[in-house]
Amino acid sequence: MNLKEYADREMLEMEVANQLAGALRASLDLHEAASFAVPGGSTPGPIFDLLSGAELEWSRVHVMLTDERWVPEEDARSNTRLVRAHLLTDHAAAARFVPFYRAESTPEDGAAAVAQTLAPYLPLSLLVLGMGADMHTASLFPGAPGVEAAMAPDASLLCAVAPAGDVARVTLPAHVLERAMEAHVVITGQAKRVALERALTLPPEEAPIATVLANATVHWAA
Repeated sequence: MNLKEYADREMLEMEVANQLAGALRASLDLHEAASFAVPGGSTPGPIFDLLSGAELEWSRVHVMLTDERWVPEEDARSNTRLVRAHLLTDHAAAARFVPFYRAESTPEDGAAAVAQTLAPYLPLSLLVLGMGADMHTASLFPGAPGVEAAMAPDASLLCAVAPAGDVARVTLPAHVLERAMEAHVVITGQAKRVALERALTLPPEEAPIATVLANATVHWAA
């Protein structure tokens, strides 16, 4: 794990945006297209705002979520809504978005259908993740229904899970996250720093973020 600490969140946001833009350019120099998986949540919004203005060949970038709540895009809880508002704007509006939600399907059937389309984008060129204080990442919540299957090495390329007290979700499985060519984890606050240190001592079944830490750059600011 490569841990980078920043003086404040604004510095973190600017530096991470610059690093992600550089990683996408480097990937496009070597490959015809780049696949870029991103999280929802509030933390990455300012990073996406900055990244969207980067001058690179966005038309060759395929953007997908690491996970999504099974709600329409118009729903305030939709990660797609956040990504369209903050990342797929400015220069990045030319990127190609790979949606997960299918209105006519259940989470299980929708995940199975989408999973059949994801192989051409793998391994992921670039992955950005967050982490909860419970050490979950994407929608891999410790102990939640469906997560054990999503942690398996032969898991489907998109899995339905059911976190307690929340709507159903779909998530990229652990093996897809683990095999990303470049991974960045962005966390803020002391509680998540403590959780990160704890995750280093636990197996992925108890701390799903541990799946990616060995090969990830972790960016932290108080």
